[in-house]
Amino acid sequence: MTDSLIVGVTGGIGSGKTTVCKIFHQLGVPIYFADDRGKYLLSNDELLKSQVMDLFGAESYLPDGLLNRSFLANRVFSNTEELSKLNGLVHPAVAKDFLQWANNQNAKVLIKEAALLIENGSYTALNKLISVLAPEDVRINRVLMRDIQRDKAQVLDIMSNQVDDKGRREVSDYLIDNGGSKLLIPQVLKIHKELQLIKS
Repeated sequence: MTDSLIVGVTGGIGSGKTTVCKIFHQLGVPIYFADDRGKYLLSNDELLKSQVMDLFGAESYLPDGLLNRSFLANRVFSNTEELSKLNGLVHPAVAKDFLQWANNQNAKVLIKEAALLIENGSYTALNKLISVLAPEDVRINRVLMRDIQRDKAQVLDIMSNQVDDKGRREVSDYLIDNGGSKLLIPQVLKIHKELQLIKS
């Protein structure tokens, strides 16, 4: 296993996790985007694909072999039991992929960005946790502007399956306020400096 400091960046949908990670990336920190890798693995990892089809049926994939996102979304986002089953398949595959990625990096600090680090308990395997916070109404508006295929009900469904900001505050080492009232870059620079000092 790598001797880098492994830092998680998490936050609810629309909080600005990706924006925060882009700033860290500009500062030279390698970023593992767990949610993006999960989507990639769902369409490219043959073992994971067969597990998903066993659980949700052949309709889970389109004829070209790509994930049938709308079918799965309709099955899982309003059904916590089904969502838990899907996450139970995806999260171990992502964890394995992350370890392979981390072992190939050469940096003092590595970041793992994921929406559900707290919900699935994987934050406990990290050295530090950063939560990105923003008011719910701000987050909803961001998502509706960014993801035109989603409606407000879908966004609220996703939010209902995520830890609230109170829960994030309780387990996080660092908090970033991305609600619009504070400048984002100075907050990231301050945390980056502290993380570098930990590994110096």
